[in-house]
Amino acid sequence: MRLHWSLLRGPEAETDNYNPEIPGDDAENALNSAPENGEETASQGDALPAENEGEEAPAREPESQVSTAGRVLRDLISHVTNDMAIGKKVKSGELRRNLNEPAWTVPECFNMTRFDMDGFAMSLLSSRVNPRMDYVILQLHGGGYIGAVRNAYYVFAGLYNEVSRGLSVLTPDYRVAPEHPFPAALEDAVASFDWLVNAGWDPDHIILAGDSAGGGLALALTMYLRDHGRDLPCGIITMSPWTDLTASGESYETNYESDPLFGNTRESMIYLDDYPAGQDRTNPYMSPIFGDFHDFPPMLIQVGSTEMLLSDSTEVARKAREADVRVRLHIYEGMFHDFQMAYLMLPESKAAWEEIGKFIGILTKK
Repeated sequence: MRLHWSLLRGPEAETDNYNPEIPGDDAENALNSAPENGEETASQGDALPAENEGEEAPAREPESQVSTAGRVLRDLISHVTNDMAIGKKVKSGELRRNLNEPAWTVPECFNMTRFDMDGFAMSLLSSRVNPRMDYVILQLHGGGYIGAVRNAYYVFAGLYNEVSRGLSVLTPDYRVAPEHPFPAALEDAVASFDWLVNAGWDPDHIILAGDSAGGGLALALTMYLRDHGRDLPCGIITMSPWTDLTASGESYETNYESDPLFGNTRESMIYLDDYPAGQDRTNPYMSPIFGDFHDFPPMLIQVGSTEMLLSDSTEVARKAREADVRVRLHIYEGMFHDFQMAYLMLPESKAAWEEIGKFIGILTKK
């Protein structure tokens, strides 16, 4: 697959010294159970060994295998967030919450249609020529439940469209805290899913996708639908999903100093009470890590090894596998939270988008 979307200005990533193995025609074999020793790692895209095969989990790649561009960008983020005055605003979410952007210019290859809902709006991006209508992607944006949708997520929608070979992407600008605490985001996610069903898409032809808080929200939405006897989406894509609002996972300590975005402070947005608003943070509809995953559709989970939120992904993958859910967990060595926002400019982010395309191909059989 060659990604080429002209909206992404600047050079495409060089391969550098980064050479991930992205599953091809036999990629479906990469969706399997956890290794016998319980270590949920998929180093540089290797398929996880099947449960009870008695194989060791693949060793993590050394830092030397991280691309030069990836190391430079990671260190630059760390410098900005730890050494500059603006860093506190980045970590606390103040900058994200108050982001003011011009309207996104829709590239000529796309149509973008806005739909007003009760309390929020949605945007449907579709190919201008020969859009695929057999499946559809529901994208739930990140932002710690305190930041509204931003232009980066319309770029994401364009990339989802390209790697899926033309699927339309619905992006709701769901309500956020503190004005709208839990469960407002979940309510809007349910309403968005229902809108797609009422528009003619069968639930099992809807793919959920989300990053950070949006990844956690995609899992919470699936739990809600299952618990209420609803038909489920056909698959879930998560990037660095925020699934544990109690911040109690192992990596919140082990990656405290290595996380360039949230590390070295207890005042970052992952500790805020704006969305929980004093409610029980172990509620699975808020923190899906505390729920169960029986009957879930196949899932792709991508996460960076330096993230404080790493255990949010590995623990979800472990619990999902125990529930016989088909999961592909890919830990990108040396990467940081939401590194996919580098689009095609890092070898790792480009590989992540290619992996997403192949996963969608498995789901849609195209």
